[in-house]
Amino acid sequence: MSQQERAEGRTKYGSVPYAAPRQPQPRQIRHGIDKRPIRVGFVGNPNCGKTTLFNAFTGAKLKVANWPGVTVERVEGETNYKGRPIKVIDLPGIYSLTSYTIEEKVTRKCIEDGEVDVIINVVDASSLERNLYLTMQLIELKKPVILALNMMDIVEERGMEIDMHRLPEMLGGIPVVPVSARKRTGLDVLMHAVVHHYEEEPQGVVIHYSPQVEEKITRIEGELRRHYGEMDNMRWHAIKFLEFDEVVTSDHPLDVSGILDHNYEKQIINEKYDYIEEVIQECLMNKEEKAATTDKADRILTHRIWGIPVFLGIMALVFFLTFTVGDFLKGYFQVGLDWFSQAVVAGLASVHASSWLTSLIVDGIIAGVGGILTFLPNIFILFLALAFLEDSGYMARVAYVMNETMGMVGLSGKAFLPMLLGFGCTVPAVMATRALESVRDRRRTILITPFMSCSARLPIYVLFAEMFFPRHALFVAYSLYLIGLVMAILVAFILHKNSRGTRSENALLIELPEYKTPNGRTVAIYVWDKVKDYLSKAGTTIFIASIVLWFVLNTGTTGFVSDVQDSFAAMIGHVLVPVLRPAGLGLWQVAVALISGLSAKEVVVSSFSVLFGISNVNSAAGMGELSAQLTSMGFGGVNAYALMIFCLMYSPCIAAVATIKRETGSWRWTLGMVLFQLLVAWAAAVLVFQVGSLLFG
Repeated sequence: MSQQERAEGRTKYGSVPYAAPRQPQPRQIRHGIDKRPIRVGFVGNPNCGKTTLFNAFTGAKLKVANWPGVTVERVEGETNYKGRPIKVIDLPGIYSLTSYTIEEKVTRKCIEDGEVDVIINVVDASSLERNLYLTMQLIELKKPVILALNMMDIVEERGMEIDMHRLPEMLGGIPVVPVSARKRTGLDVLMHAVVHHYEEEPQGVVIHYSPQVEEKITRIEGELRRHYGEMDNMRWHAIKFLEFDEVVTSDHPLDVSGILDHNYEKQIINEKYDYIEEVIQECLMNKEEKAATTDKADRILTHRIWGIPVFLGIMALVFFLTFTVGDFLKGYFQVGLDWFSQAVVAGLASVHASSWLTSLIVDGIIAGVGGILTFLPNIFILFLALAFLEDSGYMARVAYVMNETMGMVGLSGKAFLPMLLGFGCTVPAVMATRALESVRDRRRTILITPFMSCSARLPIYVLFAEMFFPRHALFVAYSLYLIGLVMAILVAFILHKNSRGTRSENALLIELPEYKTPNGRTVAIYVWDKVKDYLSKAGTTIFIASIVLWFVLNTGTTGFVSDVQDSFAAMIGHVLVPVLRPAGLGLWQVAVALISGLSAKEVVVSSFSVLFGISNVNSAAGMGELSAQLTSMGFGGVNAYALMIFCLMYSPCIAAVATIKRETGSWRWTLGMVLFQLLVAWAAAVLVFQVGSLLFG
């Protein structure tokens, strides 16, 4: 491109946006005398490594709170560079500043209200094209912007190269700093750029759009100047009027009907991407081979017909590994638990501990908590597989593949992302609905997400599937995951058909990163966080629930009881027996276990262990003993499947319910959802038991 073409804003692609460099002007007021903390905002797409980089600077010096008026977390920290204090804010991960989602609104408002002096735009250097759209929007805000090219180590591993001289030129001279949050490289250079760039006028691109758009911008700027005088960033406000931005048009009412004949947002987006394409072609080398590999894989994995069957097949493989490998490892845990239980009994006997204390510790705490811990290998394998799928770039494809199906029930494919998270835990899944634009979509997604089988339900499936369906345990457990998915879509479809709402009009904008070999450290951190949560729950919620359940089982109106039939637990269970009997769950022990499961779904398993006095319920001997006791009470395979169906669909744990209340802001809606799921669970269990009894009875 010639110098004259650059000056005129022309490129080889014709009239598309052009980055015109400007010379920085010193901020005389700040330079040399302003020593207040520099406020730095970390902004970037989801999964770009922004939070990892933020943590690398702040360490443990974090302050976490909600942004005023919303449930999005505000994380702040402090650092310094050569004695200069720096306050850093980790802004929510976003794809653009269009102010549709809560995260976009929060990030944009924080920047517009002057809460940040310098923006560190963290981008995934291995997916540069996808990240640069947000970069272009940030530069238009006329704030000091520094581009932090994260994951440069991945770029090198893939054999790609980025022209570090040409890239900042094409972005108008903004500082571009290569960093690696994982390896903690480039951090000092980045902070140097923050301090230096803070003391200069913001650099950046002056984007020249097509003549038609530029003419509209000029006319709107004139109207803004006439009504509001000289205002900050006049051009940016004019562009937002072209995009029919609700925030700008409400804050600065202006009659532009004589200027605008339609919404220019799509045209502006397209022209931005035209320029981004040119940036990529000039600055990124050796990308074609990797992109070709990704395209070949996506021809199958995102195929409109084969995409869903492939997803179901992959999940079947995940559960095959969860059962086969998990059960192999579980045997060692069972041996260890038996040894520990016997050692505790011997130890208590040697100090002549009372029988009730021995029973509390062995039959209550060890049986309850230990029974859950033996499922740890299954949980570990499940999360390990999910971590590999997520870090490889596949999980984003699932939302894309499900977009059409979700559209049929009035939601976009974006709503399937929280549902996928629900396979791990309902709490973060509910929080992930913040990415949805409308309150209606958020609430519908929150309503159906608990139907996804979270990891807490897996011990229930493993125990009862292996007890009553030993040859087909894998298929039984997998069927429950499929039934939960189908039920979620069915409920969403019924709600859609019985409401005045139409299909979600929000287009699916989602990251489809190139496939990569999962990073060992990233996978390890993900799995450890999940396992740690599981262990934490075993050491707190399940520990307390096991103690409470033991006391409820061993006390009654007359104090300690020798016959469990006289206990408080039996009294409570007998009240619910008539309600649960049509579902094949007419045992008071089952009723008590289901009640205890409201604290945490894993407690259902530990409750059976305590209720039936089995120290290691997950061992072959323990399962045989429990199965024999249940069978003698008339509880067979059909009853067991009905129980698993009920556990799949009934109310999520207390932590999830509290999260739902926080996200919806309504106790009435939350309690209504809990009652709805209890009713659905009961009806589904009744249907399974009654039909199953006719077919197999």
